[in-house]
Amino acid sequence: MNPFSSGTRLRDMIRSIRACKTAAEERAVVRKECASIRAAVSDNDNDYRHRNMAKLMFIHMLGYPTHFGQMECLKLIAAPGFPEKRIGYLGLMLLLDERQEVLMLVTNSLKQDLNHTNQYIVGLALCALGNISSAEMSRDLAPEVERLLQFRDPNIRKKAALCSIRIIKKVPDLAENFVNPATSLLKEKHHGVLLTGIQLCTDLCKVSTEALEYLRKKCTEGLVKVLKDAVNSPYAPEFDISGIADPFLHIRLLRLLRVLGHGDTDASDCMNDILAQVATKTESNKNAGNAILYECVETIMSIEDSSGLRVLAINILGRFLSNRDNNIRYVALNMLMRAITVDSQAVQRHRVTILECVKDSDASIRKKSLELVCLLVNENNVMSLSKELIDYLEVSDQEFKGDLTEKICSIVEKFSPEKIWYIDQMLKVLSVAGNYVNDEVWHALIVVISNASNLHGYTVRLLYRAVQLSGEQEILVRVAVWCIGEYGEMLVNSMGMLEKEEPITVTECDAIDVIESAYKQYTTDLTTRAMCLVALLKLSCRFPSSSQRIQDIIAQNKGSLLLELQQRSIEFDSILQKHQNIRSALCERMPVLDESAYSGRRAGSLQAAVSTSQGAVLNLSNGVGKPSAAPLVDLLDLSSDETPVPNSSGNDFLHDLLGVDLSIGSTQTGTNQAQKSGADVLMDLLSIGTLPSQSSLSSLDGLSSSKDNSASIDVLEDLSSHTTLPVQASTASGGFPMMDLLDALPPSEKKREDSGPTYPSVVAYESSSLRITFNFSKQPGNVQTTLVEANFVNKSSNAYADFIFQAAVPKFLQLHLDPASSNVLPASGNGSIIQKLRVVNSQHGKKSLVMRIRIAYKLNDKDVKEEGQISNFPPGL
Repeated sequence: MNPFSSGTRLRDMIRSIRACKTAAEERAVVRKECASIRAAVSDNDNDYRHRNMAKLMFIHMLGYPTHFGQMECLKLIAAPGFPEKRIGYLGLMLLLDERQEVLMLVTNSLKQDLNHTNQYIVGLALCALGNISSAEMSRDLAPEVERLLQFRDPNIRKKAALCSIRIIKKVPDLAENFVNPATSLLKEKHHGVLLTGIQLCTDLCKVSTEALEYLRKKCTEGLVKVLKDAVNSPYAPEFDISGIADPFLHIRLLRLLRVLGHGDTDASDCMNDILAQVATKTESNKNAGNAILYECVETIMSIEDSSGLRVLAINILGRFLSNRDNNIRYVALNMLMRAITVDSQAVQRHRVTILECVKDSDASIRKKSLELVCLLVNENNVMSLSKELIDYLEVSDQEFKGDLTEKICSIVEKFSPEKIWYIDQMLKVLSVAGNYVNDEVWHALIVVISNASNLHGYTVRLLYRAVQLSGEQEILVRVAVWCIGEYGEMLVNSMGMLEKEEPITVTECDAIDVIESAYKQYTTDLTTRAMCLVALLKLSCRFPSSSQRIQDIIAQNKGSLLLELQQRSIEFDSILQKHQNIRSALCERMPVLDESAYSGRRAGSLQAAVSTSQGAVLNLSNGVGKPSAAPLVDLLDLSSDETPVPNSSGNDFLHDLLGVDLSIGSTQTGTNQAQKSGADVLMDLLSIGTLPSQSSLSSLDGLSSSKDNSASIDVLEDLSSHTTLPVQASTASGGFPMMDLLDALPPSEKKREDSGPTYPSVVAYESSSLRITFNFSKQPGNVQTTLVEANFVNKSSNAYADFIFQAAVPKFLQLHLDPASSNVLPASGNGSIIQKLRVVNSQHGKKSLVMRIRIAYKLNDKDVKEEGQISNFPPGL
């Protein structure tokens, strides 16, 4: 016999394929076998049709095309014998899917087999229909399947229930036809039928609200009784798994009860006792018992409020955290993250165990437990939790330090009770893992330090000690360099000592040594080295006796290959040698940085750059007007892409020194108008570059009557002795006083910014469960822009999860929404969510503000939406 004739058995073909040593040999064997099968199909070989189909299915599983055998499946299904039908239906399920049009031809055969007198043939048809039925087939054959749900044989009823699940998923309109038959299956004693019946009821509840209400009223008590019987059932060998009788039945029952109890108080009350019994009686030393306990916890957390049960459920999750199985601990952490929004106090009891999970060797458990710890932190426990996390940061793995550092910084910043504690904790983090800290974090630290005037001496001494011990942490060195440059005299003179401090002796040389060593150590980092040069320039005023040494250090870099450092060194050297009269003004301490403005930028409320056409000005608390890029980006982050590009020539070195964008200014006196570059004025001021023309000098208000260039320059060079300066350089858009930026004038002579009009707060929206209050403010000099702070308060007794606020405005308005402070709104007014908005009214003075709003949130896992319109904005916005 030909070894590849259609009469060969399947096992002979498998042996031939396995004997192949290469893929090419295997393809050759498969091609020959497929050729023989095609020949048999053409000859209409009935004797070996089922054998050929078996071989064809094996070839299909190897990945070769077998579409030419699809019609053979239909012929086998139409055959009268059970062996042929078995192979035909198996081939149908393997070779075809619901997208094949040829399935339309098998619908009639399926209908005949569903009505067959042989229950095994009926079972074959149900299996095929449950696997590949399309919507059309489901609609046509649904009556037969519904009838088979009452068939005498339990195996047929079980398969019919599984087939019904596919039918209602394909055609949800047919769900109501299966409600009554599915309800009758819940009374079955056969576990297989009962399992499939419970699953059918669960899917009916998902696709039909009417079915859910019907089953909730008619079947809740019966299901509770079934679960109670399952919990208290005696030992049964056929269902026993690890000493638990049929855990699969337990799990299916709990999932259905979860669906029925969600949102219904009566149904939840009915199942409270049995859930408590399951939670307390189930053994947790085997995986089957843990699976039941997990589903029980899921059900307790999903049904209506029962505080005692929820505490019991959270305690079960706490026990899961002590389990040696990583999978069990991970699902427990996931569930606790959901439970904390419902009962945070119960979760807090397991804080110690959760902290231990942060130190776990499994990376996924570490990350998930760290997220949970961040949710647990509040004003009461922030000190203890942050201490634990910082202690672990010292010994944590390198790949985990980044995430851990970010979370610690976020916790400390959000919940710090006082500034000294915040500074202490941040310096600990910088000392241990400073290289993992983001730029925004240390920028924010410097902002806080600048605002804590009573802690300047304490902070600079703390940083000096930290650098001696952890000099390899670059971010720590940056903060230390900045503080020594600003408050160096407090370090040397031990000013501002606190009671808890230990005395420390630091000389001027020691302070300069720290900066010099940092400059030499970080040779590849431009930002750190540039900050060191700025700090040295400032220390030249703080330490007059060491001025020559500082000048020598700066002069060494006048030939640096890095243009930034070379330019700074040349400019700073020029200031030290030629311009002693203004050096003290240039090297004064930084003005106090506005914490709220910088925090707003970090939250995305301030733009990173300013359009010169709009000329937006941010008013800081010290009265200095500055483009709305972050102060520290301009002053410290020299490599940042957000630093504004200067409009003046390359000789404008004060732009680099102070981060000030000196644009072209203009003044007007009477009918005479003249323009002059602010950068040129400063170059004249410091005798750098070419001298200005007489016409250029005439643009200076108050000096315009002078016709003599030298006299004007004398006045400018003697600037430091004057109490008034009638020189103004303003941006093209009306910008800011230049000398305010240089901070060279006495405070009494600085230009004060108008605070602008005030507007009353309004209750923008109020319902039975929610109140929204708007607080308004204006940007000085920009009447079209309104800053709105929205405050959301929950008046109901249930917390709102996934809280989202949306707003829409007419075309003449532009709206920008910043991220909200949280997405969980606490219940009963025990907290609020704050979100900032910025509205630009292009028709200011002509049209008033109006806004449509939509609020979406989840209440007990149900999506809720509220909408409204706000028209009661105060006039003048």
